[in-house]
Amino acid sequence: MQAYARGLSALAAAAALTAASAAMADIRIGFTGVLSGPQAALGQDQYDGLMLGIEQLGGSLGGQKAVVIRDDDQLKPDVGAQIVQKFIEKDKVDVIVGLGFSNVLMAELRRIKESGVVALSTNAGPAPIAGRMCLPNLFVLGWQNDSMSEAMGKYVKDQGYKRAYLMSSNYQAGKDKLAGFKRFYGAAPADEIYTQLGQLDYSAEISRMQSAGPDALFAFYTGGVGVNFVRQLRQAGLMEKLPFFSESLIDSNTLTALKDQAVGAIYGTPWATTLDNPQNRKFVEAFQAKYGRLPSEYAVGGYDAAYLLDAAVRQQGGKVGDSRALAAAVKAAGASFPSVRGTFRFNTNNMPVQNLYAYQVVKEGDGVNVKQLATVFTDHQDAYVADCPLK
Repeated sequence: MQAYARGLSALAAAAALTAASAAMADIRIGFTGVLSGPQAALGQDQYDGLMLGIEQLGGSLGGQKAVVIRDDDQLKPDVGAQIVQKFIEKDKVDVIVGLGFSNVLMAELRRIKESGVVALSTNAGPAPIAGRMCLPNLFVLGWQNDSMSEAMGKYVKDQGYKRAYLMSSNYQAGKDKLAGFKRFYGAAPADEIYTQLGQLDYSAEISRMQSAGPDALFAFYTGGVGVNFVRQLRQAGLMEKLPFFSESLIDSNTLTALKDQAVGAIYGTPWATTLDNPQNRKFVEAFQAKYGRLPSEYAVGGYDAAYLLDAAVRQQGGKVGDSRALAAAVKAAGASFPSVRGTFRFNTNNMPVQNLYAYQVVKEGDGVNVKQLATVFTDHQDAYVADCPLK
């Protein structure tokens, strides 16, 4: 009888040890984004921001050792979907971070929904997932696609421009961006042109725009594509003549490439290196020291993801096995974690509520810098939240 009791006691102790080990297991993060081609800088900045945040947190999130698995979606929706499936089924990740461009994220959506795994988009915020296709386990840490363009639409309107010309790449985010601009511009544009995703030569489109005689230009092109676009505007003599507005085009990477060629450009953003709060000062200084360059708004998403997850996992007492509970903790932590943007929270549709600014590229000494022109929106909500069934 005593031997039987001792056996039960040993089994109980082993079970307790197993439970404790499970509770203290590593948190496994799958990072996926574009890490090759003309847009690679966007994915690399998101990854670098994430890894810097984890490093500052001692290699742990909420006291749990963080293990990060990285993969390149190549800006291909089918590749992105395969990576997410691998993360879920083979790598058994607790959280997916990054999720690439909007067209890639939309292809990944079904697997994210079916798995219930917590997913943090550090770039894309397409309109469908802000509205009727919103998910309780998918959070957008960057911006809803329309939002920065909405800020530019309002700013351009407030400056009195009547015939704005609109240009963007022809994919989900590009359509969202121009829709956002028009929503707050409140007038018919001079024209609205969509170009092939990844296109590098815009000479024909620029000639067509000149013929239309607009009084302002708004464009959405990112990474190396945006650099090419601005250089071709400069070569055509338009940067000096035509007021140029954008969003997601001007960042630390494109400014390094463009330098004086970008002077005068005005853009909408929820963040800049010059935002004055303790977490942002810490972020900018550390990022520059570690990587030898200034961070971009894409790096912000990755960095904030680390601190958000740290707060959420801490709320869960280090337990990450229950995806539904972890998602609820992420939602709650959104209003209290130390974001570099200062004020931040998730709306009911898990999209950001944040300030949006107008900045301009200015000449400073031998180089360039950015100057805040206006706070266009305070605590801005996206236009689709009422369509989301989450409450």
